[in-house]
Amino acid sequence: MSSAEISPEPPSVDPRDNAPQFVLPLVVRLEKTAPPARTDALETAARAVLTLLSDDRAAGDGEWAEAVRDWEDARIRKVVRRARGAEWRKASALPGITVTGTAAEVRVFPPVPLDGWPKELIKLQVSGTELDDPVAPAPPAPGRPVLWINPGLEMSAGKTMAQAGHGAQLAWWALDETERKAWRESGFALSVRTADPGRWAELTSSGLPVVRDAGFTEIAPGPTVAVEGGSRFCPLPRERRP
Repeated sequence: MSSAEISPEPPSVDPRDNAPQFVLPLVVRLEKTAPPARTDALETAARAVLTLLSDDRAAGDGEWAEAVRDWEDARIRKVVRRARGAEWRKASALPGITVTGTAAEVRVFPPVPLDGWPKELIKLQVSGTELDDPVAPAPPAPGRPVLWINPGLEMSAGKTMAQAGHGAQLAWWALDETERKAWRESGFALSVRTADPGRWAELTSSGLPVVRDAGFTEIAPGPTVAVEGGSRFCPLPRERRP
């Protein structure tokens, strides 16, 4: 699978590069006989990021809070790896949170130094696995926020999972405590869909939060996800419609 990070607008020289660099590890369970559907994995990864950000251990004096602060003070990197069988069981024994979707399982861990991965995670594969949707995803559920993926990009499942996580994190940052609480109590209801090519320009010019990847892996720097707020949960801006 792959890595991704949130990048600011140009210039490319970012003062955050002078800070110690951390990464948020995510591991998706991929058993040979029952891989999850791609959209299920994307949505579960986004919810996993939100689950960690909302956890008491990640805030205040919590045991993960310093690592989260250090991570957010530098570039916001996420790396998705895959595991099955014994590898998954070993990864699950490390401190973290497992989030489940329809069939997908994603475990998110507190941030680690870029060059300081636990041995149980560093050996896991980053690339070489793809995921598909056996049937076309249904239209986004009403009332939920939607993370719209740039239709012009070809990204691996892992890269796209990381991008979905970035979009969810942008949404989380934009909400107040009351809005966060309501979203958390919904189980972080959200949808991830690939935008129609004819709508992508509208989505990125409608005042929505937009993820811009730094371009270090797989794709050139540029916009990857537009985050549209929901009418019931995560009340961010919504696309302007005629």
